Amino acid sequence: MTQAPAAALTPPFVEAGSPELIRVEAPDATSIDGEWLGRKLEFFRGRDGKTWFALAGVDVEAPSGVSVLRIVVHNASSASDLSQRVVIHPGNYRTGKLTVAPKFVEPDSDALAEIQAEQKLKEKIFSVSSPEPLWAGDFRAPVTAQSTASFGTRRIFNGKLASVHKGMDFRARSGTPVRAGNRGLVVLARPLYYEGNCVVIDHGLGLFSLSMHLSRIDVKEGQQVATGERVGLSGATGRVTGPHLHWAIRWQGAYLDPEKLLKLDLSSAK
Repeated sequence: MTQAPAAALTPPFVEAGSPELIRVEAPDATSIDGEWLGRKLEFFRGRDGKTWFALAGVDVEAPSGVSVLRIVVHNASSASDLSQRVVIHPGNYRTGKLTVAPKFVEPDSDALAEIQAEQKLKEKIFSVSSPEPLWAGDFRAPVTAQSTASFGTRRIFNGKLASVHKGMDFRARSGTPVRAGNRGLVVLARPLYYEGNCVVIDHGLGLFSLSMHLSRIDVKEGQQVATGERVGLSGATGRVTGPHLHWAIRWQGAYLDPEKLLKLDLSSAK
């Protein structure tokens, strides 16, 4: 008897900032289409050749409420609609106050031009991603250092609300080796105004990791890196209050909680 297709999310409790592993049991499928929160889902076969997966997520600033996860499974003769309603819960993130150099709060005209040029560069970088998943297995922390619960914090710089903190901070002293959280392709390795020395790795299907504020960059753009390979050394470049590593995870423009990604069991997927 042919098994009916079924879909499930891990973790099942979905909140703003959550990375989600979407699993579809459909051994007879020839392809799967999907869409969630205005973003296309890219499904691939897992290790067993029968189960399909998509690694997706909810942006840290996504509104709470009911969303529709659209999944359509295609086989040789028919299609099955596995679409479902998914409730997105608020992330309940806090507010933090920081003091930085004035130029990072009110940039002058030259700095603004630099920032605008870098924004165009980043848009170009993030607009292209490998059509296949480059990552394999679980993601690993990029440094051996204590982390802070800073993801999602509303950041007030010098008394002005400037941004939402879209990454995970590690208390890594300058010179601490920073490593690739998973396999991928280095698509950016250069200094930026806010990010300081920055390395961006494309992990495929719209998934990127970003390592910021490095004191040194040890990889080049276009270089393939393995899980755990050193990409640079931690430091205090860019908009910082002191030495640390800011590590961010981005999927199709959505910023996800890196700590939650590190806890996801991806061993059965790839």
